[in-house]
Amino acid sequence: MSINPTIKTLKSIAILAVILLLGGGIWWLWRQPFEPAAIEHGNRIDFSPQQIQSIRDIGQWEFLAITDEELVDTTRRRLFSDDHLAHIYYGTLRLGIDLQQLKDEWVVVRQDTIFLTLPPVGLLDQHFIDEARTRSFFEAGRWSAADREAMYRRAERLMRAHALTPQNLKTAEANAEEQVRKLMHTMGYNEVIISFAR
Repeated sequence: MSINPTIKTLKSIAILAVILLLGGGIWWLWRQPFEPAAIEHGNRIDFSPQQIQSIRDIGQWEFLAITDEELVDTTRRRLFSDDHLAHIYYGTLRLGIDLQQLKDEWVVVRQDTIFLTLPPVGLLDQHFIDEARTRSFFEAGRWSAADREAMYRRAERLMRAHALTPQNLKTAEANAEEQVRKLMHTMGYNEVIISFAR
């Protein structure tokens, strides 16, 4: 059986084309410089607007709690007898940062270093006296609601003075730095520079 010369020529051309393509591909690969494949761990997370908002949405972040107990008394002088009132107040003052106060430029990323400017450490809750635990220690005479409110305000001022000391604020800042730095390390940032807004 004879093969048509045209078909034989076409087969030869097709085989030659395949050989040329294979040879060209091998030559091109051989000319490329060899670089080992880089494996990117991808463990650093860049901040998107949504992530920044989700951090703001955390709200208040507590770093130090101070439990206080204050005895507050007052005396009112009268002609024949004195009125006395003494109460014991209990409270827990929580120091931390309010992430709702983050400024727009609070985070700056340069390569694998992240710079954070956090809100100042302060009192998270202004209503820190536990009224359910307030006890009347001594009471003699007649006292109005305004008198009792004045004592309550004195107890508040005393607790603030004892809790919001430079040492306690410094301790809360140190705790904040440690916890925020750990969070950033888990997000893949090796160098974390933290400062607090004033």
